[in-house]
Amino acid sequence: MKASANFLSHTSFFSARTSYDTQNRIMSPWLQVDLKDRMEVTAVATQGRHGSNDWISAYMLLYSDTGRIWKQYMLEDNRLVGNVNPDSVVHHKLSQSIRTRFLRFVPLECSPSGRVGLRVAVYGCAYRSYVADFDGRSSLLYRFNQKSMSTVKDVISLRFKSRQAEGVLLHGEGQRGDYITLELHRGRLALHLNLDDSRVRSSSARMVVTLGSLLDDLHWHSVLIERFNKQVNFTLDRHTQHFRTKGDGDSLEVDYELSFGGIPLPGKPGTFIRRNFHGCMENLYYNGVNVIDLAKRRKPQIYSGNVTFSCSEPQLVAATFQSSSSSFLLLPAPALILEDLSVRLQFRTWNLDGLLLSSPLISGQEPRYLILQISSGRLHLTHQTSALKMSEVSRVNDGLWHSVSLNTRGLQIIMILDSEPASTIQLKSYLQPKDKHYFGGCPVSQNDSSCLNPTMAFQGCVRLILVNNQPVDLLSVQQGHLGNYNQLQFDLCGIRDRCLYNFCEHGSRCSQTWSSFSCDCTGTGYSGATCHNSIYEASCEHYRLAGSTSGYFSIDPDGSGPLDPIQVYCNITGNKMWTEVRHNSSIAVRVRGSTLQKPYVGWFNYSASSEQLKALVSLSEHCEQKIAYHCRRSRLFNPWDGTPLSWWVDRRGEKRTYWGGFQPGVQQCSCGLEENCADMNYFCNCDADRVENDTGILSYKEQLPVREIVVGDTYRLGSEAMYVVGPLQCSDDKFLWNAVSFYQAASYLQFPTLQVELSLDVSFYFKTASPSGVFLENMGIQDFIRVELSSPSAVTFSFNVGDGPVVLTVKSPVPLNDRQWHWVRAERSVKEACLQVDQLPLRIIETPPDGHLRLQLGSQLFFILSFHASASEKQRGFLGCIRAFNMNGVNFDLEERAKVTPGVSSGCAGHCSSSAGLCHNRGKCIEKSSGYMCDCTNSAYGGPSCTEGNILNLTTSVTYIFQEPFSVIQNRSATVLSVPSQYSKTRDNMALSFQTTQSPAMLLTVNTLSQQYVAIILARNGSLQIWYQLHKEKRPDVFIPILKTISGIYAFIIFFFQTGSDVLDEEVAHAGSKGFIGCFSSVQYNHVAPLKAALLNRGSSLVSIRGHLLESNCGALADLSTSVSRLDNEHREDNSQPDSAVIGGVVTAAVFSTLCVLAVMTRFLYQHRQAQRTARLQEKEHQRSLKTAYRAEFHLHNSTRDSMQEYYI
Repeated sequence: MKASANFLSHTSFFSARTSYDTQNRIMSPWLQVDLKDRMEVTAVATQGRHGSNDWISAYMLLYSDTGRIWKQYMLEDNRLVGNVNPDSVVHHKLSQSIRTRFLRFVPLECSPSGRVGLRVAVYGCAYRSYVADFDGRSSLLYRFNQKSMSTVKDVISLRFKSRQAEGVLLHGEGQRGDYITLELHRGRLALHLNLDDSRVRSSSARMVVTLGSLLDDLHWHSVLIERFNKQVNFTLDRHTQHFRTKGDGDSLEVDYELSFGGIPLPGKPGTFIRRNFHGCMENLYYNGVNVIDLAKRRKPQIYSGNVTFSCSEPQLVAATFQSSSSSFLLLPAPALILEDLSVRLQFRTWNLDGLLLSSPLISGQEPRYLILQISSGRLHLTHQTSALKMSEVSRVNDGLWHSVSLNTRGLQIIMILDSEPASTIQLKSYLQPKDKHYFGGCPVSQNDSSCLNPTMAFQGCVRLILVNNQPVDLLSVQQGHLGNYNQLQFDLCGIRDRCLYNFCEHGSRCSQTWSSFSCDCTGTGYSGATCHNSIYEASCEHYRLAGSTSGYFSIDPDGSGPLDPIQVYCNITGNKMWTEVRHNSSIAVRVRGSTLQKPYVGWFNYSASSEQLKALVSLSEHCEQKIAYHCRRSRLFNPWDGTPLSWWVDRRGEKRTYWGGFQPGVQQCSCGLEENCADMNYFCNCDADRVENDTGILSYKEQLPVREIVVGDTYRLGSEAMYVVGPLQCSDDKFLWNAVSFYQAASYLQFPTLQVELSLDVSFYFKTASPSGVFLENMGIQDFIRVELSSPSAVTFSFNVGDGPVVLTVKSPVPLNDRQWHWVRAERSVKEACLQVDQLPLRIIETPPDGHLRLQLGSQLFFILSFHASASEKQRGFLGCIRAFNMNGVNFDLEERAKVTPGVSSGCAGHCSSSAGLCHNRGKCIEKSSGYMCDCTNSAYGGPSCTEGNILNLTTSVTYIFQEPFSVIQNRSATVLSVPSQYSKTRDNMALSFQTTQSPAMLLTVNTLSQQYVAIILARNGSLQIWYQLHKEKRPDVFIPILKTISGIYAFIIFFFQTGSDVLDEEVAHAGSKGFIGCFSSVQYNHVAPLKAALLNRGSSLVSIRGHLLESNCGALADLSTSVSRLDNEHREDNSQPDSAVIGGVVTAAVFSTLCVLAVMTRFLYQHRQAQRTARLQEKEHQRSLKTAYRAEFHLHNSTRDSMQEYYI
């Protein structure tokens, strides 16, 4: 159905109105408006039919210059919103004006209680154009008035529509090597531009910038090239790319002429070395010159070969197959069927698989078919007994138009794809086709065997179908006069390049099908549907808290931001962590012969870019860099006027003349700041003009790292300098423990805008005792996002981008309002949305493929981030703590904003009480203003979480002498190495790890002069034995733990028996005489760590060492309790090698300490000491009389053993 427009003109504006109604819901109704000439349309409006219940609630807008070859006006969801009643007017201002003659309104949804009723208004203005038509052999040459034209500024603009995917639009070149070429290549627009560099001629070195896709769609596209010196803005339609050209100069020098439509060979006008452009151009301007107008007026500077000045329109009708399951086109064979079958068509698609043709054959037996299909991107032709595969090299699912033809000649089927050589199938009998052919698919409700589809239906575009050399009129098919079809659009190719405006982030590769796209994140360091999420931790502090030890790690300071991850060295020592970024000049560099006029310049290339270094420095609480300047008659400053003779250059490229500290305005060295220079007349040691050195720590982090060092005073006789610049070192992630506390339910925090329209990720930690509360909420007019604790054990992420609310919920098996820290991460992209809480399974939901893309929140100028400030009265505000808040890679300084916000306070007390398992192995958690630290004093382990054991290589013995409880009270200075006052007389806890190949061997002995002892030995047969004697009147007891494997789990079975002779005492004595050769780690006796004391307190009266005691990794004895980060399991390399002997030693020690020593010592010590209580009461007075003597002997380093215990290893 068509309708002409009443053209109402006043000044330069127009408005066209008409109405449309249908009594029957026919297939694909539409209303077409003819504006009588090409106009620039800026807006449309719709109404329903007056006095009825008829209107349309959604519609699609198409446009065309000729009434054929329509193109859809594209929006995010491919539709415009219509009316909700018959009389109200709904206006749509087009974001990009349309230059067209014909408009077509296609209803998609209508009134639920009526029919389709439509009145339309079109708004715009007149459009004037200068058009030239190129037939693939023609060109325009614009000749200069001089031999060559040299410009530093160029502006070139044009509009084109092309019939082919290849063709040159513009070309110019100069003899010195300059060139500019604008061409279509595989349906994309490529700009080649080079300035003053004749060497850059190879294809690999040339600079090519590419925009657009599917540009051979027979529709107009706008191009604008703006160049000033080396800076270029290249715009296609609405999308601009900025770049800098290659070459040495700033001007573009072109000799003689510019050619449009092709590249002629020198001296041979009309002959071309590349394919010419086939299509139309309009409004072609070169630096303000209307080239087409000059050609049309036959000006002498223009040569026009076979160019006409009206755009010829090809009569091509395409059909779009929309559904991969139900689209098909049924065509009858022509009435005059030749003996041989002939089928030709053109197609384009993105899909890997699809049916192109299914032709039933006459057969007396089972049905047979001739099948032409796309399989895995290749073209396949199949007969009942033979198969032919084409296009082994090139794929046909590249979105370009491809031509395929089938012909039968006798007992052969010949297939030709594009310009490839023909391929042949040899038949056993003549092919006898039936009277119909199916294109694209088969009917879903097929009751007979007339169609076979071994794959999915074709999704794409088809045109120029010929059956038996007779063209098929697709408009007749649309009108119902020919054949049958389902799920087809006619006179329109609806293909879209979903990878054109790439939503794949961080350099990932985009691939697509007809209805969706996917991103390949391989090798990018990112994951997720759009490669948005970094797989690495943000800082070394995260790796430290996860239990990692020193080593090289990849960190990503800006998370999902644009910067790539960087490799750093995480130096983790104790509770301190340093992030080191190293450079290319770590060794000392000697300098001679430099002056201020010709100074020596040393450059430092870091393993990270300036932007990455800036992100790392911003993330860190403290950064520093050591710089050492060794001098022999090489001064840093002129002693007469203070002029710098040497200096360094900071991250921003600025000159710096201070050589230590954090005061950049002070022109001094570290010795000057500390007032200890060798010569107090100077502020630097080297200024004394003798052999000295100035070494300092640069700690003003905003200027780090050092990029260059300049030395200008080594030209005098005997003058020399040598410098060393250390790596950039940063410590303390200042945002990881950046926390705030909300103590009023109505309080909130606000932050400035962020770009979250296409992708949004937010992560944070929270802890609370409240059963519910809103963490984050922002409301737009319709769109919104919200992250909340919806119940004591559930976190919910909900949002709306225009397709209706989407809700994701993660439920925890344990309560989340337990006053402990919990981690939340929510993400929304154009592909999917996901939510994760702690280590619970990730919750993911995919977004609709053609739904709304952009999340419109708040106003266009400000993005208000409101923590637990819900606009809904039904939602409760959040009460508790939030820390480490990050959105799209940006860390938010919550503490700073809380200082000026009522109801919110900086910091969050109780890290230790609310974070289980922060400190291990009896380590004590100590609160800090921002975070916590582990005190490992009473642990056999060290490190940030008390998980690192001191591993020693022993060929000797270590004796540790500790005081009885009363001496702790008398001598406060010895409390670090003493037994705490809660020492128990009825229970002892011992633990150790060992590795050895020796037997027999003595592992541990605890004894007193009262003939009580406990000994742990390896017997002659290699078995582990525990000997102890708690009463001198009784024989010693012995335990033999036996290692058993039960369902893959190691366990000890303990055998106990009492000895009846002195022979077994000789076993202990023999083991003691052999000593121990091997490795020990993590030795603990109650609250004392003897090995740790031996390392940290050498020379102490409590520790004596005989022989050699060496700290060693001993094959890396592993701590089995070390936790791992949530990302380390997948992405961190583990350099340690498994060792069955080591693991066996560790398992033996761990199980031994927990099951054997603890159980045995608890049981039997308790029994024996209860039996001795009476004897001890009788000796009590005697022991008191000896206290004074014991204390005196201890302080005199006397070895009297009557009041002391000895500990041997």
